Amino acid sequence: MQPSAVPELAHTHTRPIHWLATATALAGVVALSSVLQPGAATAAQTAGPQTNSAPANTAPPDPADVDLPLDCGPVKAVVKKRASGDLDGDGRPETVAVVHCDAPMGTPPDGVYVLTRDSAGDKPRVVATLLDPKDGTLVSDFAVRDGAVTATLLGYSSADVPRCCPDVQSEAKWRWENGAFVRSTPAGARSV
Repeated sequence: MQPSAVPELAHTHTRPIHWLATATALAGVVALSSVLQPGAATAAQTAGPQTNSAPANTAPPDPADVDLPLDCGPVKAVVKKRASGDLDGDGRPETVAVVHCDAPMGTPPDGVYVLTRDSAGDKPRVVATLLDPKDGTLVSDFAVRDGAVTATLLGYSSADVPRCCPDVQSEAKWRWENGAFVRSTPAGARSV
């Protein structure tokens, strides 16, 4: 028995009009998706223990509201990373900001600054410099956890190492002790 021949169907052949219709529909989907965007993502941290001496609604200081001790010349300072938490145990959150100059070329070094609000909870200010940009160090990983600041620092073994390619890595931890931030090396940290 011979297979029966199926007649050619007109709708199975692509023509330029089919491609034009597909391109128009795709362009419409792309245009519509650029107009309809989801809202900004938000995340909430669980509240830690609070003391009665601090106002309950004190927001962490914003680095944009502070004059940072960073001389960037004609370019502006850029906040690379930031995290907040109660570092000194007073019930009010501090903000730790990793900041560098917005250099048009090269790899600018980072500074790490601790910000807090005055006792009235109004004006934010810098209370500590944990890492001075003059050290020429970069921060690759950074967190504020359990009352401490931890960071992975990248540096250079000599002046001959290109600024693009740090070749020394170390871990640092700062904790508020007896009225000052004390730097240490976290347990289990290794240097490269």
